[in-house]
Amino acid sequence: MSIDRLPALPLIANDPYFSIWLPGDTLTDAHPVHWSGEVKDMTGVAEIDGRRYRFLSGRVNIPAMKTTALRVTPTATISVMEAAGVELTVTFQTPALPDDLDALSTPITFVRFAARAVDGRTHKVAVRMNASSTLCYNDSLQPMLSFDHYVISGLNVAFVGQTQQRVLGHSGDRITIDWGYLYIASPDPVSVNADGVGYEAAFTVSGDTVHRYLMLGYDDIASINYFGALCRAWYARNGKTLVQALVEFAARKDRLSAACDELDARVLDEAMDKGGADYALIAAAGWRHTFAAHKLIATPEGEMALLSKENDSNGCIGTVDVSYPSIPIFLKYCPELVNALCRPVLAFAEMPVWGEDFAPHDVGRYPYATGQVYAAGHIRNGSTPLPYYLYPAGVKVYNPRYQMPVEECGNMLVMLETAVSFGAKDDLLRKHAETLRKWVRYLDEFGEDPGEQLCTDDFAGHLARNVNLSAKAVVGIACYARILKRLGHDAEARRWDKRAHAMAKSWLERARTGDFTALTFDRTGWSMKYNLVWDLVLNLNLLPVDFYARETDSYLPRVNEFGLPLDSRADYTKSDWLIWTASMAQSAATFRGLIAPLAHCLRTTDTRVPFSDWYDTRSGRFVSFIARSVQGGLYMPMLVPKKP
Repeated sequence: MSIDRLPALPLIANDPYFSIWLPGDTLTDAHPVHWSGEVKDMTGVAEIDGRRYRFLSGRVNIPAMKTTALRVTPTATISVMEAAGVELTVTFQTPALPDDLDALSTPITFVRFAARAVDGRTHKVAVRMNASSTLCYNDSLQPMLSFDHYVISGLNVAFVGQTQQRVLGHSGDRITIDWGYLYIASPDPVSVNADGVGYEAAFTVSGDTVHRYLMLGYDDIASINYFGALCRAWYARNGKTLVQALVEFAARKDRLSAACDELDARVLDEAMDKGGADYALIAAAGWRHTFAAHKLIATPEGEMALLSKENDSNGCIGTVDVSYPSIPIFLKYCPELVNALCRPVLAFAEMPVWGEDFAPHDVGRYPYATGQVYAAGHIRNGSTPLPYYLYPAGVKVYNPRYQMPVEECGNMLVMLETAVSFGAKDDLLRKHAETLRKWVRYLDEFGEDPGEQLCTDDFAGHLARNVNLSAKAVVGIACYARILKRLGHDAEARRWDKRAHAMAKSWLERARTGDFTALTFDRTGWSMKYNLVWDLVLNLNLLPVDFYARETDSYLPRVNEFGLPLDSRADYTKSDWLIWTASMAQSAATFRGLIAPLAHCLRTTDTRVPFSDWYDTRSGRFVSFIARSVQGGLYMPMLVPKKP
């Protein structure tokens, strides 16, 4: 038996609302849930020669099929089960294909069935699957629902949704969608009632494998309130409907499956080469997880905006210091998506209400991109944020103590430069040159030895003289110098590059304590210096290579059973920063020594939530943060050039 064990298995992983997981080792261990933990049940039963066995959900009154193998790839969760002489392979496959953005942004997941006899006999088989109408509403009390079914282009289609639609009717964290329609489609019979949508296929198996499939999709009607405009997903930018997408996916099902298989093989082969089975497991766990924490939309101008949701950390949308750790996966496989992350932030930063000389933290709270909510005071969960984008200049909206000025300025400059460095267009650099100039000046004035500020690790509280935050300022200024060179301002670029190198020299002298660097510039404690990884990725030549060897080797004695703590203040860690730190290692042994405990945590933690990025390194239990977009940072090793 081969089981890829994860804390929770991805079933449907399309966007922050259409995101369903199985919190167990196999498909029959538990009820499927939304990432937030709310039960969104789906059930699957195979009838073999008149006897019923469940292959999906933890319902206890029907015996479970025996799981003989389970594999999780970037795009698929594949379970092989057996009962009464029949082997049934169930595959949940989401076309999360960064080279096919229409497919990537379409909220459709395939469920594929492959059945064969394994005892040399002939068997009558019926496969039935149901998805609950709870996928259509947030509260436990069922509202009035409408439903219907029809045939289109040879495809049986059924849907269910609330009779009274309140599109974009709430905003917050740890809540599920409360509008739109759940769809099921298949060439085989489908059904629908107030309890949900269903599927059934009956066939006979013997020696040959029988293949069947269905599709589950979600029509959210409108995806994001983008500064007052109700915008749809990218795939729908020219008027395509979800039903049209279902018909298209049915026609392309074999090609989409082949594309997913090719991507899975390519990604996992490279991951194995980088870090063996441990890193391959980490990479597989992070793929759909990352894309499902975003919504890719078309702006009113027809441009791409990729908007994350801060799942389980406050529900913010388009958070800069959540986008920053996520970008390695996008830089590697579709760098234009990094521009799409930056576009909404730049738009808000140039609105009258944002009068600051540093970058904003976010652009709202999902699904409302209507202006930063962080540091704007308490907003009740479920209520829609205020339209801050309409406020005039001079209105005091934000508490300056809870801003992240150095953090977000550095993040934006790094993201914009790396996007172009990996192949994205440079139009944002040109269009927003004056804003970027303002941000680099802030880093120049306040970044070398930061005062008491929050950084992205805000759960640890304010920290003065933060060495790692200063490192971000150094890298941000170096990236700005690269930006200027791209724009043809060579002399100014040389001045800023000289400034970055002078800061880096000063940084090392003030931060070093023996063979490692301190937490703060008063030489207390220690911390991961994950922000420096861009020095190696972009070949900025800010610090000598032997520094990275000493620094990363110094972490090894501090590693606990489940990982390296974030810093000397506590035993918890962040998986994204852990992988970034490991990526700076100058030897394969150090790299593998730093990542192995994270893989160990995935395989053994008793916390059954989608891959938490904030967990305890001694117990392996999650502290907080579920299903967040930052796991795109797990792909950082793919960006660091191989050692000669």
